[in-house]
Amino acid sequence: MDAEAGIKARFELLAPFSDERSRRQLAAAEALAAGRGGITLVSRVTGVSRRAIAAGCRELKHPEAAPRGRIRREGGGRKRTVDTDPTLREDLEGLVEPGTRGDPESPLRWTCKSVRRLADELTRMGHTTSHRMVAELLHDMGYSLQGNRKTIEGTTHPDRDAQFAHLNNRVKEYQASGDPVISVDTKKKELVGDFKNAGRELRPKGDPEAVRVHDFVIPELGKANPYGVYDLTGNVGWVSVGTDRDTAAFAVQSIRRWWQSMGSDTYPDAHRLLITADCGGSNGYRVRLWKVELQRLADETGLTIGVCHLPPGTSKWNKIEHRLFSFITQNWRGKPLVSHEVIVNLIAATVTRSGLRVRCEIDRNIYEKGIKVRDEELAAVNLQADPFHGEWNYAIAPSEPRIDAIVS
Repeated sequence: MDAEAGIKARFELLAPFSDERSRRQLAAAEALAAGRGGITLVSRVTGVSRRAIAAGCRELKHPEAAPRGRIRREGGGRKRTVDTDPTLREDLEGLVEPGTRGDPESPLRWTCKSVRRLADELTRMGHTTSHRMVAELLHDMGYSLQGNRKTIEGTTHPDRDAQFAHLNNRVKEYQASGDPVISVDTKKKELVGDFKNAGRELRPKGDPEAVRVHDFVIPELGKANPYGVYDLTGNVGWVSVGTDRDTAAFAVQSIRRWWQSMGSDTYPDAHRLLITADCGGSNGYRVRLWKVELQRLADETGLTIGVCHLPPGTSKWNKIEHRLFSFITQNWRGKPLVSHEVIVNLIAATVTRSGLRVRCEIDRNIYEKGIKVRDEELAAVNLQADPFHGEWNYAIAPSEPRIDAIVS
């Protein structure tokens, strides 16, 4: 590919100063220097026909036989197809115009618009062309292969920006007072076993690691549910790799294990904790069990637990996504997740140049699904709703004050 780029660059630099003879001789010189297959290579890169390059090669090898004087007779040479077929360009543009996808009369409405399909359709319309000519015309017309781009967010809540501002102010308030602020979420569930994992890693050439063809769950291994806790201030993460269901009880248990293993040592004088979370999932603002479990955690730790949910449809802005989960994905790319232990080791080995550190443990507890929280249980939660969108912003205080807090 580098050789092709060099040939193309040299040819384009000299082309404005070359006539037809010097162009074919320049192309011929590149072909001879490239060796076997050089004519095909240079023809593809420069657009000069193989026949012209072959003629140039003969002229370079036998300069005494090269024609003198005129380069070609007046009017000589084959006319370009677009010159002899004035409607070719217009018909081609009609076929590739994006609006044809919704045009019931378009012959290519439901098909992939490859250059070969376009050439076939133009031929059926009476034109004489080829897929190479179509490719050249499309390039001249400014068309290129384009993928989809996620830019349309759909319906957004009218208070989305205001909620982000509120959340940001709360985070700054907690950090200024030295209280912990964490971002939480469940990473994508992963199949455990010798399955294909996206990405590539260095291995001996021609020796890729063999994995299964089909992604069917291995019953004895199941899936892994990584639930992450990211400390925004300390740039450290905790991940519980669950082997059972992703429930609100599992989510709060992961936060509990973070506090017991890391948080309480980092913030020994803390009396409150702020959690930023998505609006849905196991830690969604409508999940009753989430609030009941947070009450239990508040009672155990003596912490007043504040919660700020991101507005609906904005989960990609959750800090844990691009400060923790993205680096975990990079670290295990191309490595089959053959066991829960391998997953734990790969997560725990995740580091960044900015100082990110991660601890990870397996959670083999069983979490019952579909637990119903009665109205009286929810009413017993010591919940203090914020005046601004209390459904998204609230605090859960301990049912009874912590003894050391009363003494102090």
